[in-house]
Amino acid sequence: MAKLFSIRSVLIGTVVAVGAAAGWWLYQNRDVSPSEYHETGSMGPVQQWPLIPIHAIILPDGRVMSYGTHADGKQGGEFHYDIWTPSMGLADKASHLTLPNKTGTDIFCSGQVIVPSDDSVLLVGGDRTVNGVRNYSSADINFFDYKKNEMTPATGQRTMQYPRWYPTVVTMPNGDILVSGGRLDMEHYVSDIELYSPGKGWKTLNGAKSAAAFGEPNWIYPMSWVTPAGKVFILSITGETFMVDTAGEGHIETTSLRVPSGIFYLPAVMYSPGKILTLRAWGRAGIVDINGAQPTYTPTSRHGLGGRINAFATVLPDGKVFLSGGGVRVINRLNKDFLVNYATALWDPKTGQWTHGPRTGRMRLYHSISLLLPDATVLVAGGGAPGPQTNTNAEIYYPPYLYKQDGSGTLVDKRPQILEAPTFMSWGKDIQVKTDGADVSRVTLVHAGSVTHTMNFDQRMFDLSFKSDGASLNVTPPGSANVAPPGYYMLFVFDKAGVPSTAKLIKLG
Repeated sequence: MAKLFSIRSVLIGTVVAVGAAAGWWLYQNRDVSPSEYHETGSMGPVQQWPLIPIHAIILPDGRVMSYGTHADGKQGGEFHYDIWTPSMGLADKASHLTLPNKTGTDIFCSGQVIVPSDDSVLLVGGDRTVNGVRNYSSADINFFDYKKNEMTPATGQRTMQYPRWYPTVVTMPNGDILVSGGRLDMEHYVSDIELYSPGKGWKTLNGAKSAAAFGEPNWIYPMSWVTPAGKVFILSITGETFMVDTAGEGHIETTSLRVPSGIFYLPAVMYSPGKILTLRAWGRAGIVDINGAQPTYTPTSRHGLGGRINAFATVLPDGKVFLSGGGVRVINRLNKDFLVNYATALWDPKTGQWTHGPRTGRMRLYHSISLLLPDATVLVAGGGAPGPQTNTNAEIYYPPYLYKQDGSGTLVDKRPQILEAPTFMSWGKDIQVKTDGADVSRVTLVHAGSVTHTMNFDQRMFDLSFKSDGASLNVTPPGSANVAPPGYYMLFVFDKAGVPSTAKLIKLG
């Protein structure tokens, strides 16, 4: 009798637990009403895109380059890529310029970053087909010239020493580009890292080789950031953390910090100088602080019950983090639609809490992206190849700061404007910015995005000190290349109501 009672208790407990989890999931995936837009933001309509934008990068002129598949959404970046003009909107087909890839490289699952010395887009690695079989690795390097709208293979410079598929790129304080991770072939991974120096070529850092940091299972786009000390911090899926020194032949060491274990394709983002929000397994989230002599970890509120694999975390101009997409599988199937997380969320660094946001119009799973645009909205796009949906489409997220605070669900009537700003700035040297006379309450700087596979290479956000003299602002950029590596940044000004301007793209370095 006691045994029967025990079995019954277990069954009842299981039913209650499953029911609670299902109820939570349905609650989290509910949509929001217009009366909540000033707290949650809203999603715009889904519009067509010329391909699945598995990769996207903001160019120095504010356009967005994307690539990853054929026009029908099938895997492959060997045929073409696309340049989108955000100011023309999503619905206008003329906003897209789709160009042929003549390099001979399949740039599917490569890495991309703007080279500070000449403003070209460096594309490293990619896919290679051998005997009709895809997903071998490529050692190719290519460059895109945004002024000519032309992609060309590297000339006069050797390729990388190692072929790489799924590599991470990091801009160093001196303008060099560090490349790590990726697969060597179907069964081996690249435990060596390489450094690209513009005008000099490639160098393998033999002293920084590490199978623990860059091998199984951490080879897929290793999560990496430059630290305020000028080194590179590596956050692994397994929870181990590493520090890389690129001087000389390089050096790598395991730090004393170990964080909760993760899962493939859970995002992490530097939302403030030296502070990284990372999503971990089982709905956990935490803050890694790399500002001190040793990194530290502090838990923050949970992001859910784990249904955020393949989600994207994007830092907004106001410092909050926008979370979109994801599910409970690495690659979902259509008949498992209930495992997809359509709901978005906002994380506030001041409170450490998440706010429920609007639903996306499509599944945003494997091979989806999220990218902050200069107008302070967010491009949410892609997913598929493979996947339950072939998402050759995109939608725009309008954050709460663009809505009137009266609950009417209508956009603000007026936003502050930056009328004049320099095209270049140096570390710690004040710049002059002219506005339309708005009473400016805040000035922020966000690194222009370069995204793929839950990664946003080099993304970071800064609050800048400033002095106001009416419509003129005296703004102080970050003081060090270690804190803010060279590259293109979006400068935003906010009015007293917390409404941001459209950004001015400024090159730092």
